[in-house]
Amino acid sequence: MEHRIQNLSTWLKEQDIQLGFITSTENVFYLTNFHCNPHERLLAVLVFPNEEPILVCPQMEVGHVKHAGWKYDVIGFNDSQDPWAMIQESLAKRNITVSRMAIEKEHLLVQRYEKLLQLFPGVQFLAAEEKLHDLRLIKDQEEIRRMQAAADAADMACQIIVDRIAEGKTEMDLIAEMEYEMKKKGFAKTSFSTLILTGANSALPHGNPGTNAIKKGEFVLMDLGFIVDGYCSDITRTVMFGEPNEQQREIYETVLKGQLAAIDVSKPGETLGNVDRAARNIIADAGYGEYFVHRIGHGLGIGIHDYPSVNDSNTGIIKTGMSYTIEPGIYVPNVGGVRIEDDIVITETGALTLTKFPKDLIIL
Repeated sequence: MEHRIQNLSTWLKEQDIQLGFITSTENVFYLTNFHCNPHERLLAVLVFPNEEPILVCPQMEVGHVKHAGWKYDVIGFNDSQDPWAMIQESLAKRNITVSRMAIEKEHLLVQRYEKLLQLFPGVQFLAAEEKLHDLRLIKDQEEIRRMQAAADAADMACQIIVDRIAEGKTEMDLIAEMEYEMKKKGFAKTSFSTLILTGANSALPHGNPGTNAIKKGEFVLMDLGFIVDGYCSDITRTVMFGEPNEQQREIYETVLKGQLAAIDVSKPGETLGNVDRAARNIIADAGYGEYFVHRIGHGLGIGIHDYPSVNDSNTGIIKTGMSYTIEPGIYVPNVGGVRIEDDIVITETGALTLTKFPKDLIIL
C-alpha cells in the first residue's frame, strides 16, 4: 500500500496542499488495506506531502489496523475521547500547519467540515475525488486476483440458485437458500442486497424481492455479488422457468447480442460511450429501445459502483487495467425483464471477462 500513499503524497506536493483528509471507508481501505464500519465514529487517513501518514480510527479497531499491515502512526480513540483534539495535538507535535486541504467533498459530513474549520481557521478546501478516482481506476494484478475470486464466488452463487429454482418457491426463498449455502462456503459479504425477481417483477430493473412465487412461463432474474478481500463482484443472469414464448426468446437473444457487442467494443483506445452505444443500437434496432432504461455499466473494484460511469455521453478513453460491468437490459411491463451482466477487466488486447456463468438461455 505504500506506493498508493506515495502517489497521493506526490499529488499533494504538486498542488501545494499540506494535508489530504480522506474519510470514506472505500478510499481509506484503498490507501491502508484496512476496512471497518466505524458507524458514527470518525475514520480517516491523514496524508501529507512530506510526512508519514496517520490513520485515525476507534480504539477497538487498532488491532485490526496492525493486522492489515499498516506500519505508520495510528490515533486510536475511545468513546470518551475527542479524536479532533488528538489530531490537533499530533499535527502540532510534527509542527505541521495547514492552509490548503484536500477532502472528499461528496462524503465529508457538514459537522466534520465545521470541525476542520475550527481546527484550521481560514483553510482552503479542495476536492480529492478526481485524484482518488484516477488512482483507483487502473487495477494492478493483486486487485485483479481479488476481483477474479469475487467473480468466481458470484458464478458459484448463480449455480446454487439455478439448481434450486422450482415452482412455488418465492424470490425470498431463493435468496435465503443461496446466501445460506454461500455462507457455509465462507462467503459472508454480499456486494449489495441480492435481487431475485420473477414474472412481472423482473420488469423492474431494481425491483424489490418478495413473496412472489415462481411460475411456469416466466423469467427469473438474479442480480448478485460477493466481496472477497475487499473487492466486489456483480453479476446478473436471467433464466426461463418453462418454455419461452416467441417474444420472451426474442427479448433474451436481443439482450445477449447487445451484451456481446459491448464486450467486443471494450478495448484500449475506444471511448466508453461507444460501449454503451454498441448495445443500445442493437436493442433499439430490434424495437426495444424504450425498454433499455439505464446505462450499460459502471466501474467496479472496492466499490460496487466505482468510477467510471459507462454511459453513452462519456467521452473518456478506455485504458488497460480498467474494470467495469456490462449489463444491458430490456424491461417490458407485464411481460418481464432480462438483464445479462458481466464483470470485465481491460487487457492490452481487449476485455477479460471475470464472471463466467453461462449466458446462453437456460430453460428450466
